[in-house]
Amino acid sequence: MPCIGVQLQIDDHHVMIDNGILQVTLSKPEGIVTGIRYNGLDNVLEGLNNESDRGKCRYWDVVWSALDGSGRTGVFEVIKATSFKVIVESEEVVEVSFSRQWDPSLKGKFVPLNIDKRFILLRGCSGFYTYAIYEHLGSQEWQPFSLGETRVAFKLRKDKFHYMAVADDRRRYMPLPDDRSPGRGQPLAYPEAVVLVNPVEPDFKGEVDDKYQYTCENRNLMVHGWISNDPPLGFWQITPSDEFRTGGPLKQNLCSHVGPTCLAVFVGAHYAGDDLVPKFGEGEPWKKVFGPVFIYLNSLMDGSDPLTLWEDAKRQMTVEVKSWPYSFPASEDFPKSNERGNVYGKLLVRDRFVNDNDMPINGAYIGLAPPGEIGSWQKECKDYQFWTETYENGDFCINNIRTGVYNLYAWVPGFLGDYRNDVTITITPGCQINVGTLVYEPPRSGPTLWDIGIPDRSAAEFHVPDPNPQYVNKLFLDQPHNNFRQYGLWERYGELYPEGDLVFTIGDSDYSKDWFYAQIPRRKADNSYEGTTWQIKFKLEDVQQTAIYKLRIALAGASLAELQVRVNDRNKPRPLFTTGLIGRDNAVARHGIHGLYWLYSVDVSGSLLLEGENTFYFTQPRAQSPFQSIMYDYIRLEGPSSNSKSIV
Repeated sequence: MPCIGVQLQIDDHHVMIDNGILQVTLSKPEGIVTGIRYNGLDNVLEGLNNESDRGKCRYWDVVWSALDGSGRTGVFEVIKATSFKVIVESEEVVEVSFSRQWDPSLKGKFVPLNIDKRFILLRGCSGFYTYAIYEHLGSQEWQPFSLGETRVAFKLRKDKFHYMAVADDRRRYMPLPDDRSPGRGQPLAYPEAVVLVNPVEPDFKGEVDDKYQYTCENRNLMVHGWISNDPPLGFWQITPSDEFRTGGPLKQNLCSHVGPTCLAVFVGAHYAGDDLVPKFGEGEPWKKVFGPVFIYLNSLMDGSDPLTLWEDAKRQMTVEVKSWPYSFPASEDFPKSNERGNVYGKLLVRDRFVNDNDMPINGAYIGLAPPGEIGSWQKECKDYQFWTETYENGDFCINNIRTGVYNLYAWVPGFLGDYRNDVTITITPGCQINVGTLVYEPPRSGPTLWDIGIPDRSAAEFHVPDPNPQYVNKLFLDQPHNNFRQYGLWERYGELYPEGDLVFTIGDSDYSKDWFYAQIPRRKADNSYEGTTWQIKFKLEDVQQTAIYKLRIALAGASLAELQVRVNDRNKPRPLFTTGLIGRDNAVARHGIHGLYWLYSVDVSGSLLLEGENTFYFTQPRAQSPFQSIMYDYIRLEGPSSNSKSIV
């Protein structure tokens, strides 16, 4: 049976787009999605929306703060348009626009952006697309501000959507939103976390529910959503490209969680802090397209297992990725494939203490981001980024890059640090740029005397304790690799080390068992907290007293913390090295295994070292809360370059 054409119906207060598969209704001129009719359900969305209630959402929104002293900070605002326009109307495609213009008379009332929200429905397509164009004009009247968050959010019917899928190892039947209400849920030390004491469904009793247990890194956050059993249908949010999301492939974002809520987050400070909050000066020109993202609905007609809808959603995600960049968005601000460029080449790693030859690495991350310092891509939050992974021989190809000027960046799992090519790359429409063979030389001064961990920007290889049985999410009980997502692990450190702090002995200790995944404060008897000092004990022979040894410390995250390093004298008033106060990623409290990456190289004079037993003391003294923490990625002591001897 042939697909019917797309139909558009407009009345005084609503716009309805229908392609015979689904029907999308939006308020006019605000551009709020008020209904999605599909597979016999008049509306897959939760009841009437109260736009002042963040818990009931089917809209684009922002969180913004004024930077001019006007006092507007952390303002949550649903983006309500004031103008409606039909952009394209045909049997093949309908694209509609809901826009709002800003002018100085609106200062302090609304986020100082021109915003154009677009919605697209195609013939024969089981879903719809949405994208938005944000613009801050370059005139002095335009208010300076910061953009703490922007996203598109949908709240689905809680009487229908009970099964959530974020990844193959994170999908399950979920508690109801009612279970988080007083009397059914008890808030825990971190406000988003609730232990279910009297849930509607008794099987959930005693479990912890926390939306941060389901966050994903951008590189893995391509499809997520919910399944209804009656009728059997799925609602999925598919993001086919990371180019418009901030912070690069490792940035973590919220996605689906109890509500049932389905989010596409484009800008957000989670797991990073203020570094990932873009700030715009008075009259600073800026324009960015967020999306399109695809809202996909699927269903079963033959009595099959509804959970197969997840497999279909993953297949559809692959289709969308292959179709990127889409050819159908009408805005000139969204460039099509022939208006973009491509970069290709080869990346090798050179570390003569590992291999005499330059090494091709399979799965190294390489990407283009705005010009900046080495590693600046992880804090970039205004423009676009384009990433790929190298093949087994080190070859790479970065396709469909927007025109502009970029640096080429890379990082290689298994090796310290970041690569940046010093030559900027200018992308023009249709260009094919061969950058040739690039060689990354990771930080290295001499041979490895010893090391702890794996340099992969994560603390996952270290000891992540089992949770307190009173605070578990059952989904993760049989998933050791996801144990860090359990609630309250920060309290386990004091239970494992009630009297003294962690002591790690090179050659005897096992970092997967004996190195706690985060250095955090210890709770004292009066419920206050105290800083902790970890020890690394090691032996050396033939110490070169006049030589410089190098201590490399890579951190996977930090939250209002400080790392002080002392050598062989725990009580020395001044440390050999201190980071000072660093980090706002809050990853421990929000069940992350990393935040932003930090790398420090510490010169250690041979005169401070002893032949035989030595000890490094790693102190984290900040202890106003249990969440002030450091997560280590990798630690290595290098000998002088002329020293070929290794650990005893």
